[in-house]
This record gives sequence, C-alpha cells and structure tokens, in this order.
Amino acid sequence: MFEWKNDYSIGVDEIDKQHQKLFEIANRAYSLMKNDLITDKYDQLIDIFAELLDYTEYHFGFEEKYMTSIGYKKFLSHKVIHDDFVEKVKSIDLRQVDEDQDKHLMDILDFIVNWISEHILIQDKSITKGQ
Repeated sequence: MFEWKNDYSIGVDEIDKQHQKLFEIANRAYSLMKNDLITDKYDQLIDIFAELLDYTEYHFGFEEKYMTSIGYKKFLSHKVIHDDFVEKVKSIDLRQVDEDQDKHLMDILDFIVNWISEHILIQDKSITKGQ
C-alpha cells in the first residue's frame, strides 16, 4: 500500500533512508490489518506501536541534530512538531488496544499518512530548501 517515491526525498540520504523505514512500518500495519487469518493481532500490534515509538525518537533525534548542524532557522518550530508527534504516539493507551485492534491499526495508518503528507512533504522538505 505504501510505496516510496522520489517525491518523498528531501535530499539527505540518511534522513531519506529513515523515512523509508516509516513506509516499512506502515506496510506492516496495513498487512496486519488486512490479514483476516489472524484473529488476535494484539502482540503484533504492540510490536508495531513499540517500533513506531522507537522510530520516532531515533529519527527525530537524528533529524534535529542535522537541522542544528546546518543552522536551520525554523529548528525550534520544527522540534515542537516532532515533540507533538512523539507525545501522540506515547499517549496511546496500550491497555485499550486489545478491545478494537483494527481500529488501532487504522489509527496508526492515519497517523503515518498524516506524517507523510503533512510532515515529510511539507515540513521536512523545507529543511533542505533553506526556508
């Protein structure tokens, strides 16, 4: 479902590779949601949540170091957006995940689609455009 395209590239190889990892996480979530043979998806869902949290913390840390290294003028506002994303992931109540697993998978996918369309394509691209 999620396919990396050159349009998503911001022109920084390591950041682009990390963004591609986000696509891998999204595809795993999508495949799990579509797999009707697995009736209890809780363990896999928890693994995806954990991976998404680890990913956001690692990726944002790397991206923020990169922004400071190039003197990116909008660093602070960009960091606030990153912090909000991390808080959204951390705020998911994993105790409720078991109740409606497909809804939580859909929430992950919505979150990632928003991340790609709003953050990568707009905010992250502005890093290398010097805006």
